[in-house]
Parts: sequence; structure tokens; C-alpha cells
Amino acid sequence: MFTGIITDIGTVRGVSRAGDTRFEILTTYDLVTVEIGASIACNGCCLTVIEKGRDWFAVQASAETLSKTTLGTWRDGTRINLERALRIGDELGGHIVSGHVDGLGEIVGITPEGESQRFRIRPPKALSRFIAPKGSVAVDGTSLTVNEVDAEVFGVNIIPHTLAVTTWGKMRVGQPVNIEIDMLARYVARLTECTQS
Repeated sequence: MFTGIITDIGTVRGVSRAGDTRFEILTTYDLVTVEIGASIACNGCCLTVIEKGRDWFAVQASAETLSKTTLGTWRDGTRINLERALRIGDELGGHIVSGHVDGLGEIVGITPEGESQRFRIRPPKALSRFIAPKGSVAVDGTSLTVNEVDAEVFGVNIIPHTLAVTTWGKMRVGQPVNIEIDMLARYVARLTECTQS
């Protein structure tokens, strides 16, 4: 489990596509404290550390993961949001995030709002009903509050701090993003379906 509070920006330093795809990721994490088998959210996708060095760790992704997330587009030099798994007693600064990406969205607009930036994102149609104003959503692993929902597009406001310490400062219109809907929204929708049938 994660909270959607990004704690490092990693850089892909190697991609090996033999069977499952292996990624090597540079990080500033103290990897002495990261065990083999630990989970790290990489752009919101929960991945398992299979090897590590002084300043890098390796993960593997299946064809299914590559097809359902942005991982299939990663190349050497790709910058990604990182978050280590939540520990009991850690502060819940964002919202509960599982690291299981629900689908790919697309950034369709970026406009300045004071010192912040308003991003407009189009999620897959199947996810639109789970996204509500003032609700939570994880986009590329970042816990965000939904400002507005218009038809099939939602808006989020990214403050200067978040722009500086995540990959959001380099995002562009047309860029695909990983979306994980709020876990509570998922279960409320499921309960509603069950009571209506």
C-alpha cells in the first residue's frame, strides 16, 4: 500500500526486453534500507525490487503490465515518480493507493493558475463514473484532489512544490498517464451494483 506522496524522482537507466521486461532505475533512496522483494510504486505501478546496487534497483514488468500502463513507453532517461511502500505508523499524507493502475488517461490541457498549474485529464470512459469533484485520484502515482469533472474530463491543480518534486513539472499535453481510482469509490460503486441487482 502507498499514499500517493512522491518521495523521489527516479530515472530509467536500462531496459531489457527478454521475456518479462526488466527496468533498472536510478534513485536517491538509501538502498541499504530497501530489501530484495520490497515494493516500490513507479509512476503509480507497484513493482517488486529484484536486484539493487548502490544507487539503482531493478524491477520486472509482464506484458500485461506494459499494455495497461505507461511502462511500455519507458526508455533510457525516462523520469518517473517513486514512492516506497507504506509502513504501519507512517503518516497518511495523501490517500490509500494500492499501486494497481486501473487504466491510461491523457493530459488534454495545462493552464497556469497563479503559481500553480491546472491539468485537465481524460480518463478511460469506464473509469469516469468513479471520479468525482473533491474526491481523490492517483495520477502517475501522485495523490491528487479532483477540482472539477466536465463530461469525460477532470481537472486537478498542481502546486509549485509538487511541480518541483515530481515529474509533473515536465508533463505535456498529449502525454499518457497512469490512473488509479480511489479505492473507496470502487467499493461504493460495487456495493451500489449489488444492491440494485
